[in-house]
Amino acid sequence: MYSKKKYAGASATQISSSDEIEGTVQGHRDGHGFVVRDDGEPDIYIPPNEMRAVLHKDRVRVRIVRQDRRGRPEGRVVEIVERPPQPIIGRLLQESGVWLVAPEDKRYGQDVLIPKGATGAAATGQVVVVELTEPPALFGQPVGRVVEVLGEVDDPGMEVEIAVRKYGVPHEFSEACLAQAKALPDKVRAQDKRHRVDLTDIPLVTIDGEDARDFDDAVYCEPAKIGRTKGWRLLVAIADVSHYVETGSAIDVDAYDRATSVYFPRRVIPMLPEKLSNGLCSLNPHVERLCMVCDMLVTAKGEVHAYQFYPAVMLSHARFTYNEVAAVLANTRGPEAARHEERVEDLLNLHDVYRALLAARQARGAVDFETTETQIVCDDNGRIEKIEPRVRTEAHRLIEEAMLAANVCSADFIAQAGRPALYRVHEGPTPEKQEILRAYLKAMGVGMSIGDEPRPQEFQAIAEATKDRPDAQQIHTMLLRSMQQAIYTPINSGHFGLAFEAYTHFTSPIRRYPDLLVHRVIKSILAGTKYMLPALPTPGEAQFKLAKRLASKAAEPTIRPAKAGAASVRETQAWEAAGLHCSANERRADEASRDVEAWLKCQYMREHLGEEYSGVVSAVTSFGIFVTLDALYVEGLVHITELGGEYFKFDEARQELRGERTGIRYAIGARVRVQVSRVDLDGRRIDFRLVDEAGDVVPGKSSKAREPGKHQPHEKGRDQRMADARPFDKAGGLRRSKDQAPPSGGKKQGSGKSGHKGRRSRG
Repeated sequence: MYSKKKYAGASATQISSSDEIEGTVQGHRDGHGFVVRDDGEPDIYIPPNEMRAVLHKDRVRVRIVRQDRRGRPEGRVVEIVERPPQPIIGRLLQESGVWLVAPEDKRYGQDVLIPKGATGAAATGQVVVVELTEPPALFGQPVGRVVEVLGEVDDPGMEVEIAVRKYGVPHEFSEACLAQAKALPDKVRAQDKRHRVDLTDIPLVTIDGEDARDFDDAVYCEPAKIGRTKGWRLLVAIADVSHYVETGSAIDVDAYDRATSVYFPRRVIPMLPEKLSNGLCSLNPHVERLCMVCDMLVTAKGEVHAYQFYPAVMLSHARFTYNEVAAVLANTRGPEAARHEERVEDLLNLHDVYRALLAARQARGAVDFETTETQIVCDDNGRIEKIEPRVRTEAHRLIEEAMLAANVCSADFIAQAGRPALYRVHEGPTPEKQEILRAYLKAMGVGMSIGDEPRPQEFQAIAEATKDRPDAQQIHTMLLRSMQQAIYTPINSGHFGLAFEAYTHFTSPIRRYPDLLVHRVIKSILAGTKYMLPALPTPGEAQFKLAKRLASKAAEPTIRPAKAGAASVRETQAWEAAGLHCSANERRADEASRDVEAWLKCQYMREHLGEEYSGVVSAVTSFGIFVTLDALYVEGLVHITELGGEYFKFDEARQELRGERTGIRYAIGARVRVQVSRVDLDGRRIDFRLVDEAGDVVPGKSSKAREPGKHQPHEKGRDQRMADARPFDKAGGLRRSKDQAPPSGGKKQGSGKSGHKGRRSRG
């Protein structure tokens, strides 16, 4: 690691430390870069000559030396504060007898020179991992050595091998972890059942996707009297991972390091070893399993009247898929219902309690927009066979509402006990996003807006009132983009989107570390003890970035430790660090998954160059429009230079591009026809051209006609736009994220369907 190194290009003039700004370099494939400031102020542009001696992801100090014609700051690097020891992945090439590695991530901007004898066993054209031995300089390229050979670029699964290293995803369990997992029993033993409620006679069932291999939740419902009124008893049984994964053990250390399972098409990087995730902890049918149960009484209005938590032993009486349950609910006299005749009444009870819970969701005004989700279907070689929409059935919604109810009860149970734990917090829109949304709604003539203290009911009311408008998709997209992402934190600020005062994650301890921590806290409350976090590793790069982003909106804890003092402060800080770690690694998993999907889509679209498709505008930026193809569900960019022979002005309030001469507009939801013009696999970029109704390409402007004063922020703008466009909480109820771990080291068997095919989020 290189640290505290004065930048070779710094001016000899004395620079005041007050003029220096710290931040992280974000490179650009065109050679320039940006410094993302620690203080949250606007990014600082770094010209190509300044980028010669720094690398993407370096932490630096810069001084602002000028502003461009648009008032944006331009900087000079004065010091490299830290160079993260992250390896560089790329292809080994030989040019004029010189070995070099071209980084797969083009934001690095420079090839890495490889001395003779430092290529290892790698051959020309292979994908390799490089460790830097000499940093870049103003007049010299970085130098490195090959430390790992991944294989040929077209090898099946290469995109995943690249992604896990590119994003630093732990993908190999430690020897101590594997040895500890191997020593675990293969089935539930007699001593494991002590002090547990025996629920083996209760017909609990699992409901998951067709490709599921790990089953972490089971449900059962029956009618119940609540006072003089009718209601239901709803049982949500969750795999008791905490019984086998002890705090501070080798398995626990590896699980915390990963923090979440990472899902790719055809492969998963699980949080726990396979013996646990697909075997001992998985609620497989017709075998005894240990579980933690949230036992609830739900009223006819969908309110949880009472609940209790307890450890139990259960036996899943059936393994249902979503499609099977949906078929039973659609026709209780059909063939699917006949196959599961003994479980039909239980499924109908589950459907009844779901409808009550759904009515309660609507009454409290939780945000619930319907969005089109897709799944990638791969062939045996790991290539995309097709991309198809994922149909969300009543069975998906049924499970989601049951999981949300259990999560709310777990948050309430912990809050009532006054114990520190990790909540799943989703705060309302920032003031800046509020203003953008208000201006947009006014410009679009919606006639409704949000207040100074926005409530989720307002968002849902706007969505409901505009659902029949031609531009409904555009309006709903803007509503979603105005929201923040959810995080894990011990400071309970509620969940804005779901309209809950307290919410946490209890239902997926096989694949999410925060859920495992929640189980441990609940168990400690039941036992009358106090759960203490183990010593945790120092936060890394992702956590550091997230901490800086959240620092400006830190709030006082709503649940304070019972006793003040140094110990309680350290405890609170430990929980905050754990929340930061889990939130950051969740982001890391999302980024790695998106990177692999983008690789596969680019690979897929290379076979469709020159072909024409209809599509819809899915986003509008100052540099062009993003279009999602109807038939393929693939998104690409129509650059502003390809929109026609005139200047287009970006209207931020309306989120549209408008031609100055013709007045033609391009806004979210607009229908267009495009031709696939270019696919850049390395840059994960697909470019389209507009074509008219006659099938002719719309003539674009020359390269000189681009908007004046721009740094052409294609990738930077694209990546940020993609991140901002994601729904506020993948794991909080709006969209999917729950999937299942395949067997045998992560390689899926059978159908070859995407690892993203599983159910929607279970909260």
